[in-house]
Amino acid sequence: MNNNKTIIFGAEGFIGKHLARRLNSEIISYDIKPNSNSNICDIRKQIRTNGNEINVIYNLAAIHTSPGHEYSEYFNTNINGAENVCDYAREKNINTILFTSSIATYGTAEDVKTEKSLPLPTSAYGISKLVAEEIHKRWQSEKPNDRKLIILRPGIVFGQNEKGNFTRLYKSMKKGHFLYPGRKDTKKAAIYVKDLVRLMIEMVEKENPGIHLYNNVYTPIHSIEYICKTIAKVTGIKEPKFTVPASILKIIANSINSFGKIIGKSFNGIHPDRVKKLMISTNINGQKLIDHGYNLQYSFAEAIEDWWDDCCHSGLY
Repeated sequence: MNNNKTIIFGAEGFIGKHLARRLNSEIISYDIKPNSNSNICDIRKQIRTNGNEINVIYNLAAIHTSPGHEYSEYFNTNINGAENVCDYAREKNINTILFTSSIATYGTAEDVKTEKSLPLPTSAYGISKLVAEEIHKRWQSEKPNDRKLIILRPGIVFGQNEKGNFTRLYKSMKKGHFLYPGRKDTKKAAIYVKDLVRLMIEMVEKENPGIHLYNNVYTPIHSIEYICKTIAKVTGIKEPKFTVPASILKIIANSINSFGKIIGKSFNGIHPDRVKKLMISTNINGQKLIDHGYNLQYSFAEAIEDWWDDCCHSGLY
């Protein structure tokens, strides 16, 4: 059993809620969103809490939806937040931080990326997460023999209440609106939220002082076609059959986005940047997880089935 007294920053987010439910330790939850289960905390500002004798910080707080925010918002929250969380750890003499970064730090490219690959982020979100990693590393380097830093780079995290990529994909497929964007073999790195939070807790308990960086993805990686076929098979909806040429899809997305600006409405689900992301693989290798004894409990198909069960077979949400 985990006996650590734990703080979760970003506890009201999708991953934070799943983590809080699984932890057996005494949890102090913080989030910028008011909620009866969490204390209010804006990590963009100096952090002041009454918590003492804290052993572990899970730093999940971030602006992450991309596209969806101004560039400055990613930097203001994700970078300043990292500085303030690390300052808080210094003040409270906390020696363990788990930080959720992102595969966005690798940038967009078709070639395989491992933890040893040179990060080349191409988005404000990816840049802000890479800088935040370095801020956490600087904190660890101050007392390398005492401090433990775990940096996780998850792929698309899916599961109940995600309200993100997989939920949008399911809804689009259910309506018969989803068409493969340019190709069917695009590789998409992903991980089920229940596996991710279980690995978080396991790593905090298992790893020794030092810096530990892991990609959190299925290995081998799955194609968008396999993902769609699996969702269709589990939920009983029709799988997509047709592929739209990339050039046509880009024109449609740009036209809809321009129209949205005219009428003052956002169509982020079909934003040109989001469409572009669909057409490029996130070819992330997760072999290091396996080599270090971290195994996923659910295969991709089992994860979709478990999510379907959690939603009482009434949809994926």
